[in-house]
Amino acid sequence: MKGLVLPAELVHTLRRHGETAYPEECCGFLLSPTAEPADAVERAVVAIEPAPNVSDGERRRRFVIAPSELRGAEERAARAGRAVGGFYHSHPDHPARPSEFDQDHAWPWYAYVVVSVRGDGVPGDVGAFELDPVRREFRRVDLRVPPSSATSPAIPAPAARSGAA
Repeated sequence: MKGLVLPAELVHTLRRHGETAYPEECCGFLLSPTAEPADAVERAVVAIEPAPNVSDGERRRRFVIAPSELRGAEERAARAGRAVGGFYHSHPDHPARPSEFDQDHAWPWYAYVVVSVRGDGVPGDVGAFELDPVRREFRRVDLRVPPSSATSPAIPAPAARSGAA
């Protein structure tokens, strides 16, 4: 996957989720229209679904999604003709790039979106990544943010930086 398409209204929604969860990490699922082959050039996200952060540690620096939440999201997505195509989470007071912990717990094929939330609780940059299955390292993917529909407020999306995370 070389890119992720995340409509502006969904960027707005996940940034607000990060804002409301602050100072803890928020998390959730990225839903795609259908399952895509591992060599897909671009993945579209058509919906996001928040998930509870069930980390029993410091939720300010870690998130955990219960396996039952993932199974439930997969079942709901399948019924709607969708697939879980990735995950998102926030980084309170840290950059919008995966941590070493995130990398150690990631799976290939999925897209990962990270939103930075500053010390004043205001969401900032958004970055998109995927795990290289051979090197087991995150690599940044292009984040394309098409304009919102006429019924959703448009927000400017921070430009993705190139290079590895």
